[in-house]
Amino acid sequence: MDYNPEISIILCDYNEEDVIENAIEKVDHVMVKTGWNYEIIVVDDGSSDNTRQKAIEYRDQNGNSRLKVVGYEKNKGKGNAIRLGFTYARGKFVVTMDGDLDINPILIPRYIEALKRSDIAIASKWHRQSHVVITLRRKILSFGFNILSRLFTGIKMRDTQSGLKAFRRKVLERMTPRLIVNQYAFDLELMAACNHTGFNIAELPVEANIRGTIGLVEILRMTLDMLKIAHRLRVLKYYQRDQFVPCWN
Repeated sequence: MDYNPEISIILCDYNEEDVIENAIEKVDHVMVKTGWNYEIIVVDDGSSDNTRQKAIEYRDQNGNSRLKVVGYEKNKGKGNAIRLGFTYARGKFVVTMDGDLDINPILIPRYIEALKRSDIAIASKWHRQSHVVITLRRKILSFGFNILSRLFTGIKMRDTQSGLKAFRRKVLERMTPRLIVNQYAFDLELMAACNHTGFNIAELPVEANIRGTIGLVEILRMTLDMLKIAHRLRVLKYYQRDQFVPCWN
């Protein structure tokens, strides 16, 4: 059957062979109950394990014509994965989600509903209705990065890094060609660029169990990327050069 989806869900994956099938199944289960027409796009970000093959096997075994599986051989980062996934997306609403199952997909419909009033809906670990399990070290690092991000880029959001976001299609059409960062600070660049361009951003609660760790090298890279983003925002006015046209026009 040829689908004409209203909603595209991009799952970004790197070495997630143990959870990818469960992640697809959970997202599919949440979405099928909504009655909306949707597609799921799994993007394998150059995994060294069997992530892509397992996703393909799941698609073939379940006859899931809503599911697309794409990717590339060398790991390039989340930013590149989202850009690739978006080239395959057909929906007027686009959801991006990390495929590691740290975030419960049960709230996806709420994020899509929020796009009736906002251009973008993002998960916030610090929302008063959020339910988050996170180590103290990761919590301190997340809080500190957000404080610095707000200081250097001028954003008002309390959390740019949580791996669940929903966009009106025209937001990504406008912004993705301008984005430079591929690794951990990609989310900050995207949100800072959207904020300074004038898009309306809603912060929503999230259910998450944050299990991964961040090493010193990743922290240093994120900090350097943050400073570069701030320079493009504050000095070069890189993201704001064209006159802003609201995405609903």
